[in-house]
Amino acid sequence: MTLVARRSLGREPGREAEIQWETYRDWTEGQLSALLEEQCGRLVPADKEAERAAAFRFSKIAKPLGSLGVLEEDIIKIAGMTGSAAVKLDKKALIIFCADNGVVEEGVTQTGQEVTAAVTSNFTKGESCACLMAEKAGADVYPVDIGVACELGETGTVHPLIDRKIRKGTDNFIKTTAMTRREAVLAVLAGIELAGELKNKGYQIIATGEMGIGNTTTSSAVASVLLGLDPAAVTGKGAGLSDSGLQQKIRTIKRGIELHKPDPSDGLDVLSKVGGFDLAGLAGVFLGGAIFRIPVVIDGFISACAYVLWQLMRRQADICWPPMCRRNRQAGKCWIFLGKNRPSKLECALGKAPGRLPCFLCWI
Repeated sequence: MTLVARRSLGREPGREAEIQWETYRDWTEGQLSALLEEQCGRLVPADKEAERAAAFRFSKIAKPLGSLGVLEEDIIKIAGMTGSAAVKLDKKALIIFCADNGVVEEGVTQTGQEVTAAVTSNFTKGESCACLMAEKAGADVYPVDIGVACELGETGTVHPLIDRKIRKGTDNFIKTTAMTRREAVLAVLAGIELAGELKNKGYQIIATGEMGIGNTTTSSAVASVLLGLDPAAVTGKGAGLSDSGLQQKIRTIKRGIELHKPDPSDGLDVLSKVGGFDLAGLAGVFLGGAIFRIPVVIDGFISACAYVLWQLMRRQADICWPPMCRRNRQAGKCWIFLGKNRPSKLECALGKAPGRLPCFLCWI
């Protein structure tokens, strides 16, 4: 018998998230867009008074001034994000968006979409590097099916799957747009909702992750448009492409951008034309972090692209930062675009969320 464990985050009475999937999932594009605008209207800037109070507290601790370096800076930033100088990061979550990308038809990856399903299933069983590191860091794992194409088969109950499937993977953006604008908005709203539910469950910080064969191609396409750079400047070999495979990947991205001409000033337009459901969900979590005042950890190229997307949607708040850096130049270009420093460089290249987790260990 095939068992697919579907998960709700468990809303507490009187503390429900502002929006609920069951309510809005079938709404029209106009209704969804209005809801997104309403949510974005709740964004607030960092609390400078809380930052000053946190900095003052550190100045009174018996240690050389500024001796904790970037860790001290991070805590001050978190105080501004949450609105409280009494920073606590005891309850931590890792949310992983899993989705497939139709552009794999163009030979831009070494593996097929069945790998997305297999790894997603492994997340639910706790059988992945990300899950093992999360356990060591004291973080709970929340895998989300936002667009896995293949059947998952039997999934586990260690980290039950959250169902926010838009559909079974995006379309090939060489042939048509990756998704409709309605689907892009729906995926972003799913991310906002999940961030709110995690806040209601008492989580104090969220790390973001993704899984999807072909998502370095969609991320490179998004980055090329948003950063105004040639695709070759923001495209790498992903999970080990050959030199010829890399050139095919770059050509594919160029063709998609030339075909659809996404508007770099409109994050949703870029998402819908050359993006992925996982990117959209991540962008929603960043928005939700700002709305619900819960810090969100970003790291690596894919989550950095999603963060650039949300910055283009609304710039009023700063709730995320890059505490770790992986071993790739593409992510660095996103940090430069955002005007953010890279506090620590671990030279990680693990993929699928582990790069976010060492910062939790640093803060224990």
